[in-house]
Amino acid sequence: MENKRMKTTELIRRFAPYYKKYTSILIIDLFCASLTTICEMVLPLILRYITNQGLQDLASLTARTIINIGLIYFGLRIVDGIASFYMAYTGHVMGAQIETDMRKDAFSHLQKLSDSYYSNTKVGQIMSRITSDLFDVTEFAHHCPEEFFIAFLKALVSFIILSRISLILTVIIFIFVPVMAVSCSYFNLKVRAAFKKQRNHIGELNARIEDSLLGNRVVRAFANEDVEIEKFQKDNIEFLNIKRQTYKYMAAFQDTIRMFDGLMYVVVIIAGGIFMLRGIIEPGDLVAYTMYVTTLLATIRRIIEFAEQFQRGMTGIERFVEIMDSTIDIFDDPGAVELGDVNGTIDFEDVYFEYPDDHNQVLSGINLHVKAGERIALVGPSGGGKTTLCNLIPRFYDITSGAIRIDGQDIRKVTLQSLRTNIGVVQQDVYLFSGTVYDNIAYGKSGASKEEVIEAAKLAGAHEFILELKDGYETYVGERGVKLSGGQKQRISIARVFLKNPSVLILDEATSALDNESEHLVSRSLDKLAVGRTTLTIAHRLTTIRNADRILVLSDNRIVEEGNHEELLKKRGIYYQLYTSAEGAAKGEDFYEDSNCNGQ
Repeated sequence: MENKRMKTTELIRRFAPYYKKYTSILIIDLFCASLTTICEMVLPLILRYITNQGLQDLASLTARTIINIGLIYFGLRIVDGIASFYMAYTGHVMGAQIETDMRKDAFSHLQKLSDSYYSNTKVGQIMSRITSDLFDVTEFAHHCPEEFFIAFLKALVSFIILSRISLILTVIIFIFVPVMAVSCSYFNLKVRAAFKKQRNHIGELNARIEDSLLGNRVVRAFANEDVEIEKFQKDNIEFLNIKRQTYKYMAAFQDTIRMFDGLMYVVVIIAGGIFMLRGIIEPGDLVAYTMYVTTLLATIRRIIEFAEQFQRGMTGIERFVEIMDSTIDIFDDPGAVELGDVNGTIDFEDVYFEYPDDHNQVLSGINLHVKAGERIALVGPSGGGKTTLCNLIPRFYDITSGAIRIDGQDIRKVTLQSLRTNIGVVQQDVYLFSGTVYDNIAYGKSGASKEEVIEAAKLAGAHEFILELKDGYETYVGERGVKLSGGQKQRISIARVFLKNPSVLILDEATSALDNESEHLVSRSLDKLAVGRTTLTIAHRLTTIRNADRILVLSDNRIVEEGNHEELLKKRGIYYQLYTSAEGAAKGEDFYEDSNCNGQ
């Protein structure tokens, strides 16, 4: 996910379209910014007028005149207050809305990425990119156009007014501005790089915390709390060192600005004082000049201070763009059609597959015809390609060459939504979402009624134990379902698939991690689920698939044996060796521990 640093102009070009929905808010915000700028720029002119009039013709300065000027200025401050409120409230809300839009786009994009992306990317890094990285975008989205617009207005107005007072002095003052910008650019780039390094390391910290907390039982089982604390502290100290480096560049950046501030004031004091002594400018002009220079410097200082926020925002945008630029490997063909009324016939036609990231070939020349409603079992040593073959059917990965067809239709020519709607998957590693039992079952079918959820639970053999839970169907299952046993979680996942009611069913070692009693209960539920559906079962214990219509033995990336249980035993090949080894294992012993095979 790490890319080289993108140019600021490119990042702004990618970010700018997010303003489109809020164009009217942005225009009003900039109009309010111009009002506040005008109100601020009027004060030096008022003081210049009063000072010069007082020195040249004090009698002409009446109390009425001064009061009227004061009332006009007070009116301007009211306008300034209203404009500032709009900028502070509505402007910030606009920034938050843009942040929300970006987070939605990032999350939507993440949903489309394939398993390859998640296999190579830490969840902590992803979380950092769509949460904390985008927090800074709120301030950036609001303040960036506003600050630069105000700075442009103030610089332009200041230059015009200062030039009218003394063109020579103004030219001298403005010579410092580009020199200041060039001098600060080095530190500015360093700060940007440091902020990105910070963000990357925050992602690593998140990944470390997530890994340790989710595996806290393993940590405690091995009494490795101190080891985890030491690893975390190492990352924590490294993060501190990165921040220390960031603050060093920021301090150097700000110190450079203060130095140029001092130089510009020195020029105003010396040159302005000499010009006043020689009658080139009036005392009131010098007061106004000094105030405008102060305003100009304050504007430059504000832009410089905004530079930190700017760089934080650019870093957030850059890391957001890196997500959005991640390639979507699995997508709908432009002419994709809906896959409807599925019978469940599956055909593999000379299928080859290799993982896109490491080009490790897993399947070679697979040809397979599965009849509708047929029960297929897949067995073989670890790495034979059983799970991969099943993962190709719902297009969790795309094949390298060949074709896979369901009811004669190439799965690459139908929509992913309709394809996956017709396929149910029950895995060994059950994932339950943080929520209630009811929520997790209802996840199988959007808009399912309560009666449908309960019926699915009954079919899965889960209804009875659910009613025995403290709050029944409203029982909170905890993160990843930690409050339930393995068998309970598996039956809930089966209920979820019952509710989905797919035509094709994939059982990926669904009972391998269960004890004998739980395995018996879950196996009964799976038998019910498989009735009338095309079923592919990745077997863990060979005794569980003796009644399969057909058994496929995968080894060396291909199908090496095929037939029912009795036929394969008569061949006395790989299946015979695997089965007799399992028969000879001690009762209850994990077969694949003994034979060094786990069916993956």
